[in-house]
Amino acid sequence: MLATTNYAAVIRPLQVLVMVIAALFFLRVLRVLSVQTRPPEASAARRRRRRSGLALEFIEPEDRSGERVDVGVGVVIGRSGECDLALADTYLSARHARVANDEGDLSIEDLGSTNGTYVNQELVKGRVHLERGDVVQVGGVLFEVVR
Repeated sequence: MLATTNYAAVIRPLQVLVMVIAALFFLRVLRVLSVQTRPPEASAARRRRRRSGLALEFIEPEDRSGERVDVGVGVVIGRSGECDLALADTYLSARHARVANDEGDLSIEDLGSTNGTYVNQELVKGRVHLERGDVVQVGGVLFEVVR
């Protein structure tokens, strides 16, 4: 008779544990289904809201590392004092590139610079959409796209 009481003392908590795990799995399945059945317009609006805080953050030169450049409507980067972001870099053209903020989405275009503009080590041709984590090279200056 002693064996049955030990059996019940061990099995009952295991049964409860299995039921809790099954319930958590079922809730996870419901969560995934609710996300997948959400209308596309709602998810696009949510993504646009999340992207609204994208900015550029200096990686190099090291003396400006971590400094954040918020992009209002647009920022022209170059060596000229007339640029929105004037930098003393010999590899920059007077008006090198323009970063634009289109309703929370950042994009960059080269303004006919001599040395080119790069996103993730690829030469920019035309206007290129920027995502969080992209590395932008303008002359000898490196930026990361951050939130």
